[in-house]
Amino acid sequence: MTHRTHKTEARKQVYSKIFRWHPVNGHAPAKVEVAGTFSNWKKIPMAREISGSWQVALHDIGGNRTHHYMLLVDDHPAQDKHCDGLAVPHGPEEEKFAITTFRGPRVFMLFAQTK
Repeated sequence: MTHRTHKTEARKQVYSKIFRWHPVNGHAPAKVEVAGTFSNWKKIPMAREISGSWQVALHDIGGNRTHHYMLLVDDHPAQDKHCDGLAVPHGPEEEKFAITTFRGPRVFMLFAQTK
């Protein structure tokens, strides 16, 4: 008698997110990017919309965890008023992307929750 082993794989929980950035004070940047723990801090370009805003839809972001990220406007960290919070950067990779706040350097948080 042969026993079959059924290997069950846990279904990977993933999350999708649309990142948006709106210019302030009439500034028209040449490029806007997002980088974070979900991309191993590789910069992902955002597309300019007709309205002048920038956006990118990312899929397959690891779910049920908190990710750190930054928006970069012409290679400089920019504010994201839609982030889920601010976090102390962990390690030199995050520190180089951080913004300066009155409480010290910070990166943005994304709570990637799946159902």
